[in-house]
Amino acid sequence: LPKYTVCYVTWSLLYTDCFFTKKAWNAQNAGAAAILVADDKTEPLITMDTPEESGNTDYLENITIPSALITKSFGDKLKKAIDNGDMVNVNLDWRESLPHPDERVEYEFWTNSNDECGPKCDSQIEFVKSFKGAAQVLEKKGYTQFTPHYITWYCPDSFILSKQCKSQCINHGRYCAPDPEQDFSKGYDGKDVVVQNLRQVCVYKVAKEHGKPWLWWDYVTDFAIRCPMKEKKYTKECADGVIKSLGMLLFSYAFLCFVVRCSNCTEYV
Repeated sequence: LPKYTVCYVTWSLLYTDCFFTKKAWNAQNAGAAAILVADDKTEPLITMDTPEESGNTDYLENITIPSALITKSFGDKLKKAIDNGDMVNVNLDWRESLPHPDERVEYEFWTNSNDECGPKCDSQIEFVKSFKGAAQVLEKKGYTQFTPHYITWYCPDSFILSKQCKSQCINHGRYCAPDPEQDFSKGYDGKDVVVQNLRQVCVYKVAKEHGKPWLWWDYVTDFAIRCPMKEKKYTKECADGVIKSLGMLLFSYAFLCFVVRCSNCTEYV
């Protein structure tokens, strides 16, 4: 496996306020062979998504150096060693990114429970409905292993106390979603979407722990059909009704997950 020496130019980008991809691009232009970006919060690692930023983003296709997100604690240790003048070598191990030799396909599905974002949401819901049967058969027979992830945004620190941030986010601005109708004065708020996303994460976690992860497809499909925003049914009560009607495991398990354990659901966002 290749070895890359962590150079100072990489670490100079650790705590800058810009997108992950912009950090990688700046490091590459500065001559770095690779870049490790340390999280600025103590939390489980999250997956970096392509930024929805304005302006020219052509640079995204030209990033060629390896890049990875590391935990804050690991980043602090590496930075301390570099500040002390120690020689630091980092092995980038790509084996987790390669197909596993068990003839099973592992894939991730990025989704969102919002159904009011226009054609993009409509096509996603149609995909879930049409792919559900095949996905469940493949999962039950052990041919695949899937993991759903939910797209999330965050509120900049300077806006955390704003009315807009409070209506679109939970957990002090850490997890947000855009207003579904793009109108703060009516309809549902972004935080309603975040809460429903977390509920779907909990359904997946409970179903997976009971050896039936494919039940997630039943829940998200029925929720999309029975609890649409257009009919003002995008609610906790409707979601609970879907869980009960499907006879999914024990309703109390899903409720407990949502109330207590989804503080540890960041691996799915």
